[in-house]
Order: sequence, then C-alpha cells, then structure tokens
Amino acid sequence: MRVIYDSKTDTLSIILSDAPVVESDEDKPGVILDYDASGNLVSLEILDASRRVGLPTQIEYQVVTAGIQA
Repeated sequence: MRVIYDSKTDTLSIILSDAPVVESDEDKPGVILDYDASGNLVSLEILDASRRVGLPTQIEYQVVTAGIQA
C-alpha cells in the first residue's frame, strides 16, 4: 500500500494494489474510486485534499491484531 500527497495538484492518492485499473467511479464529488477487472478496489483519489482532509501531509498507520494495537 502506498499513500501519495501531491501538493501541486492537491491530490491525495491511496494505492492498495498494483493491479491495472479498468474502471473509475467518482463516488462522491472529489472522491474517485478505481477498480480492477474483478471489481476489487485498487486505489482511491481525493481531489482538493487540503480542503477535505485535516492534514494531508501527515499520516498515522496502525496495525490491530486480536484487539491489541501495535
């Protein structure tokens, strides 16, 4: 998984898989979901991210296992 914030375009992309994108859908205005040939979510893109996300340049990552946060 990769998370990319492009300050030039103010776009936040979350890439879940390297599978080829065959379909894109703007689920809500400014939120684009990309799908592979099997209908699995490949990535999502948030346009105008600085207006939609509190701090697009900051990320927190957590792994939760059996109810215990690591």
